Amino acid sequence: MIREALLYDKLDDDRVQCALCAHRCKINPGRRGLCGVRENKNGVLYSLVFGTLIAEHVDPIEKKPFFHVHPATRSYSIATVGCNFSCEFCQNHEISQMPRSTLMITGEDTAPAVIVERAKNSACKTIAYTYTEPTVYLETALETARIACLEGLQNVFVTNGFMTPEAIDIISPYLAAANVDLKSFRDEFYKKQCGAKLNPVLDTLKKIKERGIWLEITTLLIPGLNDSLEELRDIAAFICSLGSETPWHISRFHPQFKMVRTPPTPISSLHRACHIGKEAGLMYVYSGNVPGDEGENTYCSNCSNLLINRYGYRIVANYLSGNSCPKCGKKLEGVF
Repeated sequence: MIREALLYDKLDDDRVQCALCAHRCKINPGRRGLCGVRENKNGVLYSLVFGTLIAEHVDPIEKKPFFHVHPATRSYSIATVGCNFSCEFCQNHEISQMPRSTLMITGEDTAPAVIVERAKNSACKTIAYTYTEPTVYLETALETARIACLEGLQNVFVTNGFMTPEAIDIISPYLAAANVDLKSFRDEFYKKQCGAKLNPVLDTLKKIKERGIWLEITTLLIPGLNDSLEELRDIAAFICSLGSETPWHISRFHPQFKMVRTPPTPISSLHRACHIGKEAGLMYVYSGNVPGDEGENTYCSNCSNLLINRYGYRIVANYLSGNSCPKCGKKLEGVF
């Protein structure tokens, strides 16, 4: 399905400028933006993926990952094809890069109201816009999110954060939480590895916090690229400036896509990064992609009591009293 796109300006000679993500593509007639899913047809910009789902699954909310959003519940997770990044380590490159690599757009046409109904029937508390990049299918996400709120469901974004302030303004009233990838704290990394820039992501993180949306941050730790002590300290300090309650998920890299020769992240590097985060003052620092690691657990930031014991995406034990520590009574920050 196609629909006229949100957030664009008409220019001369039937050109348009998209204002959805920070690329702000200027698109000639008959051409598409960098995401591959927004096309200029005779001076009108269209989304080519409205309601066209390439992925639709029921996932544990912890898989997103969200560790402070309705623990142990399920999230109805959807995506269309397309992405505004070109990450060489993308784990979902078959669908995120499809419009660029093959010019194909495929999926099952599914109306937003149907998505919400399926989510309710699956006993999910949230709808997650994930797998690819929800910014590029904002028209679908926005209409679905509006209906979901009316039906008592909450919405969460899993995003690279490369969106414009205009896009944040449109979607933020309907978002309960966002997990943003902070892939590096170096602009060179973003340019070379992702085809993007760092500062728009930092701006998005600030704006999400300003709007009162619950924020969790994920960094995929890639050996030799973003794992230096200096860079990790810079990331930790920035997250702390947003609020020390902001969870930081530090995930282990595994070889994939165009980086199959890069070795997996040593677990010792993951633990070192977690230590740096805690040393900077962050209350909640988690290790990811290492099932059974102690860094998957949530501890009380006041008395260090174990609150949630995890193994991978599974909660082994939840000791919370409501959303508070049963030992000292401190409330656990998040969406409960």
